[in-house]
Amino acid sequence: MALPVDLRRCQVLGLAGTAILAAGGGTAGALPVRDLLAPTSAEAALGLIGVYFGVVLLIAAWALLGRLLLGDGPPGPRALLVTLAVWAAPLLLAPPLFSRDVYSYLAQGAMVDAHIDVYAHGPSRLGGPLADEVAPLWQHTGAPYGPVFLALAAALSALTSGELPAGLFGMRLVALLGVALMAAALPRLARHSGADPAAALWLGALNPLVLLHLVAGAHNDAVMLGLLGLGLVAALGRWPVLGAVLVTLAALVKAPAVLGLAAVVVLQVRTGRPPVRAAVTTAAATAATTVAATAVAGTGYGWIGALDTPVSPHNWALTSLLGRATRALLEGLGSDLAPLAVPAWHALGATAAVVAVAVIWLRLGPRPVYALGLSLAAVAAFGPAIRPWYALWGLFLIAAAAPSASVRHRVATVTGVLALATLPSGGPADAGQLVLAVSGGVLALVVLFQAHQAELAPAWGRTA
Repeated sequence: MALPVDLRRCQVLGLAGTAILAAGGGTAGALPVRDLLAPTSAEAALGLIGVYFGVVLLIAAWALLGRLLLGDGPPGPRALLVTLAVWAAPLLLAPPLFSRDVYSYLAQGAMVDAHIDVYAHGPSRLGGPLADEVAPLWQHTGAPYGPVFLALAAALSALTSGELPAGLFGMRLVALLGVALMAAALPRLARHSGADPAAALWLGALNPLVLLHLVAGAHNDAVMLGLLGLGLVAALGRWPVLGAVLVTLAALVKAPAVLGLAAVVVLQVRTGRPPVRAAVTTAAATAATTVAATAVAGTGYGWIGALDTPVSPHNWALTSLLGRATRALLEGLGSDLAPLAVPAWHALGATAAVVAVAVIWLRLGPRPVYALGLSLAAVAAFGPAIRPWYALWGLFLIAAAAPSASVRHRVATVTGVLALATLPSGGPADAGQLVLAVSGGVLALVVLFQAHQAELAPAWGRTA
């Protein structure tokens, strides 16, 4: 059956966006060290303009698709999944974009494969070509990830024999599997929460942040969120123990997913299981899964100590910004308390996150999926480090359980802005790069405006 014209236009516009930004990433992305170009080179400048041109086209396609969902005969979940595949296709063979974290993943996997303690040592201990790709800031920092992800990375390292191109493609396929699990879980979670499955897919899976940072950036947050969503779906049915196992596996990729265990318990209670029994069953499944996964990975329990891995000194998280501002003020006053400013704000942020999570669950406990989404958003907002893709922790489940269209639209506005917040190289921006990035985005807006005017011209002619 032929697709509606408006849906085809959205698909083509989004495809053009991801294709252009993938092409621009060939000179401006997070390239291997041997392929890096000087930011001032003509090729890198043109690539940066192209990336932001493509990102704006993708955001526009996503926004137009959101409008289609509000009209008569909106596209269903199957059509949206096809659209996601179309938009993601050009990114599969693109270089890493918006972050160099994927190189750290590969180096850490090679360390585990080489039986180097990945929690006690940074990639510098591995040495060689893979370690050279890791940003200097993280060369001597232990891995902040759990044994499940490190086991995946180690298996990929063994499979690809440490070859960089094969490793990058393999890690992107792992992330793509995580996105597929997210997309599979969203409709079921939305139906359970009384939300529109198509709207949930639009916000939670077709979101530009998913395509830019989980697919193009190959971040392991995709695996965490995919396992978390799958675990919640299992807990909705007759498999609460399986749900606890899957959520625990998600937490053993990245720690924030551990909050999902509260949702597993609440979902069991809502089906009539006694609270104590639900809590004990979940705790037992969690403990058994943790022991088994850690033993299989062979990494030991160093991941517990790695939870306080230091953050970038220039991180723009709220508590880090306030900490640096307070430290500068105290240094100007000659106070000996200046070195304590950043740790104090981080501690205050952690306290605020705990309080926020407690309040959310007290007020929204009967709506565990939505409560979990808001809780993960609070953890990201008050944490010591923030990156645009961290917004997906909460957004994924808020998309599935948002109580109204207005909530989805406010969240969509924030994430649309965040999609523009990171350079394709993953590095800090200087004034020249900002000018180029803005130029690419403005050029895309001009092209979109002209296309819109051209589309309206025949209608004006008929009414003249």
